[in-house]
Amino acid sequence: MINKTVPNAREALQGLADGMTLMLGGFGLCGIPENSIQEILRLGVTNLTCISNNAGVDDFGIGLLLQTKQVRKMISSYVGENAEFERQLLSGELEVELIPQGTLAERCRAGGAGIPAFYTPAGYGTEVGEGKESREFNGKMYLLETALHADFAFVKAWKGDTAGNLVYKGTARNFNPMMATAGKITVAEVEELVPAGELDPNQIHTPGIFVQRIYQGERYEKRIEQRTVRAAV
Repeated sequence: MINKTVPNAREALQGLADGMTLMLGGFGLCGIPENSIQEILRLGVTNLTCISNNAGVDDFGIGLLLQTKQVRKMISSYVGENAEFERQLLSGELEVELIPQGTLAERCRAGGAGIPAFYTPAGYGTEVGEGKESREFNGKMYLLETALHADFAFVKAWKGDTAGNLVYKGTARNFNPMMATAGKITVAEVEELVPAGELDPNQIHTPGIFVQRIYQGERYEKRIEQRTVRAAV
């Protein structure tokens, strides 16, 4: 039986090197690969290109890698919660490619599906479309967008099995599933690791064929970006 488990993040990130392109799943601070990010931080690799919907916050998620200047370029959609990201962008220290959220998701999905490029109307007539090929379909203008790939894709799932099959929970399904398909090496960290055969095949979101390494994470903080509570009555 195929067994893709590794004991910890240190083993899972073997081969990570300076200058690589990484995909990091999650939406906001939900479903982010916390343990893998901590190991990237410990390794101290630099000159990274990070593809992620957002850049975390100043002291958590990808924000930790920005603090240590390990990230050279961010390819993202929503980055409004990180003051250090803003500072580095405005000072020219960080290269940034901002992409409409749906386009980012589809570029990752296309990378995993073997589709080199596709047309989308999002961004036409704006700065997003500058320098890109455009074409008219049925009276509407579209931009040509290319697929995204990564040397490593880091994803976080609720449950996984030893064969690499993954089940996400809630909002964690927003970017993790498509990024899991688009990495040369996909590393999955899970809250619960079970033997192959225990997951319902009808409920698997990422088939194990896309995952090269899987491990059970620990000490998940699961922070909330902006906590809102009801006033006491």
